[in-house]
Amino acid sequence: MHVTIDQAQKIINAARKEAEKTKTKMCIAVVDSGASLKAFHRMDDAWVGSIDIAIKKAKTAVFFGMPTGAIGQLSQPGGPLFGIEHSNDGLITFPGGLPIVDDEGVLVGAIGVSGSSVENDHKVAAAGVKVCGVSDLPEHPWRT
Repeated sequence: MHVTIDQAQKIINAARKEAEKTKTKMCIAVVDSGASLKAFHRMDDAWVGSIDIAIKKAKTAVFFGMPTGAIGQLSQPGGPLFGIEHSNDGLITFPGGLPIVDDEGVLVGAIGVSGSSVENDHKVAAAGVKVCGVSDLPEHPWRT
């Protein structure tokens, strides 16, 4: 199952509203469960470089079914996923990408946000996810 276009638009709108509250200019990407771009929004004056980062954050979150910040923790030198950011045509392993999981626990897509601090990026992404699901999948062995 994939995130629908209606859901993707609601996610983008909620994320954009949160970005406005934080007075930030964001790029917001939503991908489906196959990591294909479903919807994208670049706020006026958001950095052009954030376009690629937002999309890659969303893809990273859906590829591995976990927040990009969690992957970042696992990919530090000596970690079990060290060097993973070089796979899949480039991943982003810092906060701002979150899986989108429906009410049945199924991964339907992901959101990626870029344009401010990683704390703000994560906060804006979380606001987007909240309108149609959660960002936590059932337990995975890497999360122990």
